[in-house]
Amino acid sequence: MDLKKFGKWLASLKNEGVDTIPLEERRSFLKMGLKVTGVFAGGTILSVASKLEKAQAIPPAYVGTFPYKPHYAMVLITDRCVDCELCMEACVRTNHVPPYGWRTRIFERKIKGPEGYVRQFMPVLCNQCNIPPCVRVCPTKATVKDPKTGIVKMIPKKCIGCKTCMTACPYDMRYFNEERRAVDKCDFCWESRLSKGGKITACAEACPAGVRIFGDLADPKSKVYQIVYDPARVIWVLRPETGAKPNVFYTIEGLG
Repeated sequence: MDLKKFGKWLASLKNEGVDTIPLEERRSFLKMGLKVTGVFAGGTILSVASKLEKAQAIPPAYVGTFPYKPHYAMVLITDRCVDCELCMEACVRTNHVPPYGWRTRIFERKIKGPEGYVRQFMPVLCNQCNIPPCVRVCPTKATVKDPKTGIVKMIPKKCIGCKTCMTACPYDMRYFNEERRAVDKCDFCWESRLSKGGKITACAEACPAGVRIFGDLADPKSKVYQIVYDPARVIWVLRPETGAKPNVFYTIEGLG
């Protein structure tokens, strides 16, 4: 994709606002948001996780088509997760997340096996989508996508608290910060770390099992690049049917 054309497209995306989106599309965002919120309230991740048989043995087709430099991304190796929650604790400390809020979560499901039920854990965070529904629906441009890094960020002073972006998020990874009077979300620790010279997110650094792999998807030397582009590894994303094109990828240790 031509960088100049991409910049113009991204600018138009940021400035689109909720009023210019067709009514039917806004309704689909609303239905999507209500469905996901209900699913998470029930404590299951079944509807947001791609079924394994639909997973891809190659990276999603859009990988490499967006000219971010660096192109920040994360891979989660789900079967390494033991639900120790050290990642969540590190996120809270680093980004000053209030007790009622979240920037990352770990969901659980139980699967019946030959020797009884087995617990599986699924870490979820903002997927830093390449085509983010939250950016499209924000009426005040309080949520934007950085054209250089691809990170979806919040501008708290522009947020009016309408919570439309929360409804539009396919992953339920936004919450309303009562103290700031603005919506908050994961920004890959941009404000607290990366913008100050840091190289890794707090959650990835804190994980003792190496579940969260953070890095530059545009750098062939990075671990993220090597995992996502490994032809022998099965890679998938959450809710591909939304067309949001996430920058958070999932895999399993035994599948690559």
